[in-house]
Amino acid sequence: MHTIEVAAAVMYNEQGEVLCAQRADQADLAKKWEFPGGKIQRGESHEEALIREIKEELSLDINVQHRIASISHTYESFRLVLHVYEAVIVGGRLVQNVHKNLKWMPLNRLHLLDWAPANYVVLNKLQKS
Repeated sequence: MHTIEVAAAVMYNEQGEVLCAQRADQADLAKKWEFPGGKIQRGESHEEALIREIKEELSLDINVQHRIASISHTYESFRLVLHVYEAVIVGGRLVQNVHKNLKWMPLNRLHLLDWAPANYVVLNKLQKS
């Protein structure tokens, strides 16, 4: 079983809502919700990967803040190591480049979405803080 290492961002808007991204129909974990981000490439730090992925996927510029969690989760066909950071949007304009849907949601309503399983640890941490 192969391992995929991913960096993801928890980003807030001015109202304190969190940006949630729904995976495309054809992707692994199709239509599941996640925190935006993507695969870490060889030679990249978590932060570098996150900045690159958010620019590619959402057309946003971010500053990466502190790490919220690192989670290892085994799916049917691969193992995911997910590194989640809080990030601040500092530029750009939100564009839906790869996701099926994007949504700003208040913390107390995040549980209403159908999340990819690895993200539930992060949801629990966010709702306790």
